[in-house]
Amino acid sequence: MIPVIALVGRPNVGKSTLFNQLTRSRDALVADYPGLTRDRKYGDGKLGEHEFIVIDTGGISGDEQGIDEKMARQSLLAIEEADAVLFLVDGRHGLNPADEMIANHLRRSNKPVSLVVNKTDGINEDIALADFYSLGLGELHPIAASHGKGVHVLIDKVMLPFAEQVEEAKNQINLESKGIRIGVVGRPNVGKSTLVNRMLGEDRVVVYDMPGTTRDSVYIPYIRHDKEYTLIDTAGVRRRKHVKEAVEKFSIVKTLQAIQDANVVIVVIDGHEDLVEQDLHMIGYVLDAGRGVVIAINKWDGLQKDEREHIKSEVERRLGFVPYAKVHYISALHGTAVGDLYDTIESTYESCYAKWSTNRLTRILEDAVAEHQPPMVNSRRIKLRYAHQGGSNPPRIVVHGNQTNSLPGSYKRYLENKFRTVLNITGTPISFEFKSSENPFAPKKK
Repeated sequence: MIPVIALVGRPNVGKSTLFNQLTRSRDALVADYPGLTRDRKYGDGKLGEHEFIVIDTGGISGDEQGIDEKMARQSLLAIEEADAVLFLVDGRHGLNPADEMIANHLRRSNKPVSLVVNKTDGINEDIALADFYSLGLGELHPIAASHGKGVHVLIDKVMLPFAEQVEEAKNQINLESKGIRIGVVGRPNVGKSTLVNRMLGEDRVVVYDMPGTTRDSVYIPYIRHDKEYTLIDTAGVRRRKHVKEAVEKFSIVKTLQAIQDANVVIVVIDGHEDLVEQDLHMIGYVLDAGRGVVIAINKWDGLQKDEREHIKSEVERRLGFVPYAKVHYISALHGTAVGDLYDTIESTYESCYAKWSTNRLTRILEDAVAEHQPPMVNSRRIKLRYAHQGGSNPPRIVVHGNQTNSLPGSYKRYLENKFRTVLNITGTPISFEFKSSENPFAPKKK
């Protein structure tokens, strides 16, 4: 399984800034104000060759009351579900009693802990580190999270003990999970396990009309029409304010790890309820992980005509950010339209792992440029010369040219739509990378 890394520390030491660095996002709010993070936030971390799940937590000061006390409890629970802990301290303000309290708790947790001294940019590192040796947590890791300084070195050291575990997990998945790996995710009680049983044609997983029946991710290999598949039934993920039990908190991590293991993910949504933010967050996480997505609106048989029209209008309105994802209206209980999922899963999988020649991608790029030229920047036209494939799942297309850093977002979306239409890519996001060649006539740097 992919390792889980928790970021802990007292308020305002830079945990959310480091979270954004590791996930290459701006998902966590950052401001020079203590206590901004109220709850745990999960993110898909990738740095170099390392992949991991990272948890941002609220600050712990030891004298919390009211909502701050609950926030601190969330942080301590994050330590329990993590494989490794990054303990952040502030190099500019020195050692604090709250740091000593957190260090004592981490010693009792028996988790691998890395002591990270943040905000060391522009100051003498030796002086910044001196106070923190007294915590007795081993090697100190000086970084500047806001600039990314020292972050790569830190993650290389943190991930070193997990390298063999990650490799073994990948090999295990390759050996046991043959064919297309299909993850089934969604909120509790939307019918995930019922759908899994219907797709398998047998009662393989426990189904009960109570949220939270499934606690762990279940991997089920099977054969259908001489094709091999592996279904991954996952625990339901609720909004964190509704998550009470520690075992259910752990199941959230299992679900996020299952998404990473899957090739294509079915997001199951309850047709009796409107689309809620948690449904959209789940789809967003699948897209962030670069996995193909299929959306299944379940419990369709029990809806009246006006209710069906309402749900369809909601889907059209709120799922505009994934226009390439196929939506199926199904009844897992009665089997209505469940068989149609397989055609979409197959086409999505083919799109995720398709291979295209450089010649073909360059021709598509040339046709797109001829049809609609890039804009002018500094009285010079942006030139896009050729394209080649840079990876799969999700498909990655690398475009070379000059001044590509100035290419507007609207033109990038135009290129994505053009490539998606011509290559018939469905169900998966496309990752574009733009590279600029050096100007041979530019003055050389000394």
